[in-house]
Amino acid sequence: MNFDQARFSRDDEYEPLLSEKDSTTVEVDSEGVLPDDLTRDDLTLPALSEPQLARHYTRLSQMNYSVELGPYPLGSCTMKYNPSFTEDVAADPNAGVHPDRSDRTIQGTLGLLHGLQEYLADIGGMDAVTLQPPAGAAGEFTGILVAKAYHESRGDDRSEIIIPSSAHGTNFASAAMAGYDVVELPSDDDGRVDMEALDAAISEETAALMLTNPNTLGLFERDIVDIAEMVHDAGGLLYYDGANLNALLGRARPGDMGFDIMHYNVHKTFATPHGGGGPGAGPVGVVEELAEFLPSPMVRETAAGYEQYEPESSIGKVHGFAGNWLVLVKAYAYIARLGDAGLADASAKAVLNANYLASQIDLEVPYGPFHHEFAATSGDRDAADVAKRMLDYGVHPPTTKWPELVSQAMLTEPTEVEDKASLDDLAHAFNAAYADSDEALETAPTKTSARRIDQVSAARNPRLSWQALGDDE
Repeated sequence: MNFDQARFSRDDEYEPLLSEKDSTTVEVDSEGVLPDDLTRDDLTLPALSEPQLARHYTRLSQMNYSVELGPYPLGSCTMKYNPSFTEDVAADPNAGVHPDRSDRTIQGTLGLLHGLQEYLADIGGMDAVTLQPPAGAAGEFTGILVAKAYHESRGDDRSEIIIPSSAHGTNFASAAMAGYDVVELPSDDDGRVDMEALDAAISEETAALMLTNPNTLGLFERDIVDIAEMVHDAGGLLYYDGANLNALLGRARPGDMGFDIMHYNVHKTFATPHGGGGPGAGPVGVVEELAEFLPSPMVRETAAGYEQYEPESSIGKVHGFAGNWLVLVKAYAYIARLGDAGLADASAKAVLNANYLASQIDLEVPYGPFHHEFAATSGDRDAADVAKRMLDYGVHPPTTKWPELVSQAMLTEPTEVEDKASLDDLAHAFNAAYADSDEALETAPTKTSARRIDQVSAARNPRLSWQALGDDE
């Protein structure tokens, strides 16, 4: 770093550079101008010059870890690099079209949306796609609402959704929010769906089975065709959680495996920004039999051009207008730039990188063969401590303590964008942290601007303003 390290005193460890946030109090003479209950006698204002302000934020930016500095190998989260050209496309003034304009005046916008619908349908092996949901979890919820509408249209009031115990927590939440009872499905000794347990769980009450393939351990469900047949024979639907689609991209399609509904995590698979509470997108694809229930509006091509329409038995809107338009623009640009060969190459490199990294670390990987991610175990060492120590080696650690099927799990996904040198750096950090002393692990991190925090207290009593740092409590 090329700035004064002395500015980082341990007194300010929870808010580095706090001493630079200077202010001054000035007296205010407002007598007779406004009623007394609308005035104050003094006012606190920032007391900083422009150079001070610019340098402060530059120093803060230098303390931030980002995907421009190194990988985020968070297993299941898929924090891949977002190429800057997609930002340029979304920033084009021509993309700034008001959504209330008539269809005939936004043919370019509708053409892009229709094109993305077609791209995603082809990639997933689906017959129709809605772009409305604003995130993956919202896509899950939308997909389950579509399944519910389908069953209700047939006079079939089903009450249960089956979900593997290793599934993302949002699966359970989406099913429960839609009014279903959740039937949790255990894994077998190989880390995949326990077929005997599935057979026992399926009944006439089964509305759907929600499945990620490859699953959270990076394992492909080898019995997927049999699983689909079992669910369909019971009158249920098979739902595909698109979290791990990047492992199969351009090489296998959920629709061809027997899935009826799927959501796409465009931030995981197609390099749009991760939602993180902000704009995201979670398109949903369905087979032809379910297309009439998709949210409105959809876009279709007619002899006169493109138009928006409402599916015959639509569940209604799940987001304003056509969805998060600028996020969808980025997804379209990414897919169009890579093309069929590029998408297939991305999945190949995602799998190659995960397997290479796993071969270079000293931690055990109990389940395999895996695809784009793997769950290593830190054994008798606390996975969170090992992860915190990895920060001292200049890398971002993987997801820890999940899935629970692996004790002290370190779920790792390097994505397709990292080169061998980057993977070797990650492997060195894994091995060095894992081999460190108990004291080093328990006190880590020591080289970051903020030290280890009390996570329980931080969650229960968050301090959301730098001004709160001066409070006694």
